[in-house]
Parts: sequence; C-alpha cells; structure tokens
Amino acid sequence: MRLDHAELRVISLPLLKPFRTSFGEMREKTFVLLRLSGEGLEGVAEGVMDVRPDFREETISGALALLKETVLPGVLGQEFTNPEQLTRHLARVRGNRMALATLEMAFWDLWAKSLSLPLSTVLGGVRDEVAVGVSLGIQPSIKATVESASLHAEQGYKRIKLKIQPGWDVEMVRAVKAALGDLPVTVDANAAYSLAHINTLLALDTLGLDYIEQPLAWNDMRDHAKLQKLMLTPLCLDECITSAQDARKALETAACRLVNIKVGRVGGHLEARRIHDVAASFSAPVWCGGMLESGVGRAHNIHLSTLENFTKPGDTSSSSRYWARDIIHEKLETSGGMMPVPKGAGIGVTLDLPFLDTVTQLKVDVHPERRAVAANPA
Repeated sequence: MRLDHAELRVISLPLLKPFRTSFGEMREKTFVLLRLSGEGLEGVAEGVMDVRPDFREETISGALALLKETVLPGVLGQEFTNPEQLTRHLARVRGNRMALATLEMAFWDLWAKSLSLPLSTVLGGVRDEVAVGVSLGIQPSIKATVESASLHAEQGYKRIKLKIQPGWDVEMVRAVKAALGDLPVTVDANAAYSLAHINTLLALDTLGLDYIEQPLAWNDMRDHAKLQKLMLTPLCLDECITSAQDARKALETAACRLVNIKVGRVGGHLEARRIHDVAASFSAPVWCGGMLESGVGRAHNIHLSTLENFTKPGDTSSSSRYWARDIIHEKLETSGGMMPVPKGAGIGVTLDLPFLDTVTQLKVDVHPERRAVAANPA
C-alpha cells in the first residue's frame, strides 16, 4: 500500500464535566488527529500525548513537530505491505512512542480497510463486544464520589475505578466499597505515592480492591516490586510499561500482577498485541486503559480489547459521559456494561467533518517530497 498524503490536526473538545486526577484538573481535551491516505482510502488515529509532559515525557507540540518534519515525510510516497513492515521502518526513531503510535494506528485502520475487514479481525480479536468499566476523577467530596459510583453501578458498568492521591484515598475508598458491595473497585494513583506512604498503601490493601494501579513513580519498577511483596492486592502497572520487554521485566520481577495496555502509550497496536501475548504467557490478565479519547481513539481501543487476554473491564465507557458532541457520526455507547465493537471495515467509525472543522485549532497537510503546509482552520 502506497501512502499518498497525511493531514494533521490539533483538536480541542470541551469536557462535559471537569476531570481531576493527581496531575490536576482537565476541562477540555486537546489532541492530535491524523488522517492518512493511500490508494483512495483513509485511516485515522489520534495521539494520546498531553499538552504538558505530566503522564509521560511526550507533548503535543513535540509530537506534532516530529510527525510533520521527520516521520511523515519519511513514509509518504513509499509502499508498505503490512503494519509489521511499517513498524520496522519506524524502528530507527528512538522513543517517542505516542507520536509513532499515531501513525501506526492510522495505518492499521487504513490497512484493515484495504482488506475490507474490521480492525478487530486483523488484530486477532475473538469478541463482538467488550466488558467496560468506568473511571471516576477526584470528586468534590466523599458523598459526591459515592453518589457517582453508585449511579454508574446502576448503569451496569462492570468495574468502578477511583482516582486517588495522598490525602484522598483510604476513607473515600472505604465509603465507596461499602456502598457498592461485590462490584469490583480499583484505584489509580497515577504515580502519586512513594514508599514513604507505605502505611496508607497497606491500609488500601485491606479494602478488598481488585487491584491498585501505578501507585509509585512512572519509571520505577524496582520499588513496585518491593511494594508488591508487602501486599495481597495485585498491583497493575500503566506508565511504567511502554513495550513488551517492559512487561516481561515487570512480570518476571513481580512488580505487578496485571497490566494496563494503552495502545497509544506503547507505540501502537503491534506492540500492544505483543504485550498482551507476554502477559498471557505469565497468566497475567490485561485490560485497555483510556486517555479521554474522542470516538476515533475510543474505537481503536474497543477493537484492541477484543483480544483474548483482555479479561478485565477496560476504560472504554460511553462517549456521552465526556462529550456533548463527538467528532464521529457513530454513537459509542455501552449497554449493561458491554460496549459493542463498531461494525464495518477498519475501526468502523467515520469523521463528522463539518463539526471537526469547528473544533480544529491547527491543520497541517503533508505530501510526499514536499514541506508541510500549515493553515488556520476555515
């Protein structure tokens, strides 16, 4: 497949409600959207890097520059038989996994469309719907948290994940657990704790959580291994895992017992599938995390979640929880805690171009053997 043209956009979508984590509060989601064309077809993907390097080290401005000035000019005008060949070509670029994932994922969508097959089929998926949990940001009060968790439990979500940080943890989690009974509850610290918080972490260990996600530093497997030895509750790693090699090391050293796979964090679908397979070899379950994606990224996540070892509910909850209007025509909505896989070739969703233009902050066209041309949105 010959790659002919690429369009990069910076999109900003207002959230229906502020979403607060240990990083801070988010009122809108800004992201890079890539439209990749070849042989009369188009593949789309969105980047998960943030404006600031708070989750991982990549940023929107850095990824945008790398894609438009180096990566895309290096692939446009060339032919790639399959995603594996494209990934080998991209291997010369070190790091920058989120930026490279944006291209790799768009190519998977394009390639699946060229085969007239759903992305889930070419990835090797085994389901036509996936179990879904919900991620709740830090709320104004414990009462508000319990009410929100209870509402989502009534809507059928299969797991409630609570964002925590020092000072907002044990008491709040205990109240939610008491309200929800046997429904699985997890917590996500986004690397906000250290071993100096061991008393708090051991208190969380007594609450019957399904797992505790990334409690310690984003790049520290060693201390996670120390902590896991002290706890009955499984630890789940997120920020620490950027490759199958990372997953192998984490599971070999017992730094965790399950893995959150975010396809954008690990460089794309091919590496996500490798992590899935490595975890399966350790009998460790995986689940698909979210980065407040629009319908494009959400659709990619849903298709990935159809792989066999995605046995824990993921973060691909209903789009209507986040957006008054999404950038795609299709409605990605759960029913009874299950998300249907979008039908059709590729990721199975189509861009709402008139609306997309209204939320576009920057648009850049990239052609083979030509410099990128930036334009303000019309």
